[in-house]
Order: sequence, then structure tokens, then C-alpha cells
Amino acid sequence: MRNWVLPEYIEDILPAEALRIESTRRRILDWLLVHGYQLVCPPMLEFVESLISGSGSDMNLRMFKVVDQLSGRMMGLRADITPQTARIDAHLLNSDGITRLCYAGSVLHTVPSGLTSTREPLQIGAELYGHAGLESDLEIQRLMLQILTMSGIDKVHLDLGHVAVFRGLVRGAKIPTRLEEELFSALQAKNIPKLKELCSEFGKSISKNVGHALMLLPELYGDKKVLVQARKFLPNYPEIRKALDELEVVAAELKSVVDTLAFDLSDLRGYHYHSGIVFSAYADNYPNAIALGGRYDDIGKVFGRARPATGFSMDLRELSRLKKTPDPSLNGILAPYRKNNKALEKKIEQLRKKNQIVVVELPRHGGNRDTFNCDRKLVLQNKTWKIVGI
Repeated sequence: MRNWVLPEYIEDILPAEALRIESTRRRILDWLLVHGYQLVCPPMLEFVESLISGSGSDMNLRMFKVVDQLSGRMMGLRADITPQTARIDAHLLNSDGITRLCYAGSVLHTVPSGLTSTREPLQIGAELYGHAGLESDLEIQRLMLQILTMSGIDKVHLDLGHVAVFRGLVRGAKIPTRLEEELFSALQAKNIPKLKELCSEFGKSISKNVGHALMLLPELYGDKKVLVQARKFLPNYPEIRKALDELEVVAAELKSVVDTLAFDLSDLRGYHYHSGIVFSAYADNYPNAIALGGRYDDIGKVFGRARPATGFSMDLRELSRLKKTPDPSLNGILAPYRKNNKALEKKIEQLRKKNQIVVVELPRHGGNRDTFNCDRKLVLQNKTWKIVGI
């Protein structure tokens, strides 16, 4: 890490990067606003049961926990803002119609998600509640892709998956819960030997065709031929047929706005709370997903309303480091210190209203140049304050 004083995978954000992140944040939130997404700012700290609602152990293991000195209850530092927006939609806004929400803020993880990841991502995202059709999935996915393009990501690869494929196999074959969890873990890790062992060990619980389908899932990754293979070799359960149909429709709608698109039928990320299509976006020469999302219709149930829901999120730090658009200008205008000089004060005010950076040089500073990078200065010429190069 760059700063040994801080804990591992925790770091400061210095001025140039902070400005790049902030300009990206503003641009994304402005874009979401014009699409009807309302900004919410949930608290960093909540009671644990609220933060892990619907997500089970997935979120519980990633969360820092503390004891509330006022109530004695266990509180958590949020590891994801999505459950908080679900609580706001279900419990506070309580609308029967469609609700679009967006957010931006820090989250904390007990361990990093990758070797180069921070434990304090700056999460930004959007969530759409109240609509169960593919139209809302497509709206969210298009918004995510537009934001990546706006942020200077040249080429985007999109992976599409659907948790109902594995869930359909489990329910259709009536696989017991304990075995379901073990199969899930093996598939998530792409552990083929373990998967084979489980299918063999629990032969009585898994029919031959379902066992074959489970072994095939890790291989079902790639272009549209994957869906053809899935229809041919997976059991003809209604839940699986519907999932494959949905993937085909979404892929057809998105193929013109992504550089490459693939299907991954063993992608079980967020299996305990996702309920439909899941997606991951990738950029060239970067190993981790730069944006993640999917449908999670049941997460609001614990707050009193199981609303249809879909959304996406991304890390502003990672996004700003990947962007290829020019950084915001850090060059400023140096103004002299003149007490009670109305003309100078008016000129400075005019420049700042036009978003020009003006740094007033403080008196008696030892002749050292201000830390801000000023490449121009204000000088008095013919009784008028003018900008000249330094």
C-alpha cells in the first residue's frame, strides 16, 4: 500500500485523484437525475439485521460490526448500499408505483474483493423498484453502459447470467437444502472435481439428467451458442425455459451497445438475494468487474413489502482510475493579496462564477509558491485587472 500508517487496503485519496473521482461522481449523478432517479443518502451505520436483510451470509461476512453504546444492540458499518435503498423504498417512501433511486457513498469491507481492491470502495449506483418486467432490467443495464461510456471506458464486455437456471435445477429435482448449499459453493468456485464428487455422493438425491446438467453448467460460458446448448442439454423445467428466454431477449437488445457479450450460466454471485438476470461489466486489461448488477425481487420482504427490484453499482475509485478522458484542469489563476480592493475582489468573484480557479496569494508566506498549480496571474494594467501568463 502507498501509505504504511494506514491499515492494509485502506488509503488516502490525494487532490488530483479526489478531483477526478468527484467530477465523475457529479457527472454520473446528473445523468441519473435526468433519467428520473432520485438521490438518497442512507447512514453509514445501521443495526446489523437491517443491513443483511435478504442477503444472508454474503453480506454478514463482509461487514464490520460494533456494539451500540445506547441500545446495546449490534450495529454494522454498511458493506453495500443496496439493502439500504430497499429499506427506504419499502419502509419510508412506501409508494405503490415505480420508484427510481440512486446513491453515492463509502462502504467498508472486512477483506478486499481482489488483490488490487480497497476495503473502502466509493459505491455509486441506481435501483429501480416496482416493475417486474424485462423493460426495467434493460433500463438499468443501458444506464450502466451509458455511464461507463461517459466515464471514458472505451470497450466494454458484458457477462449475462440468470440465477433461476441453477435454482430451477434445485427446485425441479427437489434437491435438499444442505446439498444445494454445497453445490452452490462448488459452482461458485468453478470446482469441477468437488461438483463431480457431490453429484456422485448424493446420487439418490440427484437424478442422472440433473447431475449431468449441474456438471455442464461451468462449461456454459460464451456466445449465443451457450443458449442453444442449454436448451438442448438442460432439463426442460419451466423456470429454466423462462430464464433462457429472458437472456435471449436482453442479449438481442444490448448487442448493439456493447463491444462483446457473453453468457455465464454458472454465475451465482449474490445467489442468496438475486432472483433473476445478473450482469457484470468488464474493461480491457482489467481483471475485476467494473460494474455489477441484477434483479433482486425479494429483498424488501423483511421491511414489509417484497417489491420487484433491479439495479447496478460500481466503485468510483476503480472507475476514475480506468477512465481515459482528460482529467479536470487543476490550473488556476494567482491573485495578489490586496486588502479592501473592491475592483480586484469583483474580478475574482466574476472569474469564480465562471468556474475559474482563483487562488489569492497570502501575505508574508516566505516567497514560496502556493501549492496549487497556477499558470496565470491577475495583474493591474491601465487601472484594470487582467489575466496574464506566468
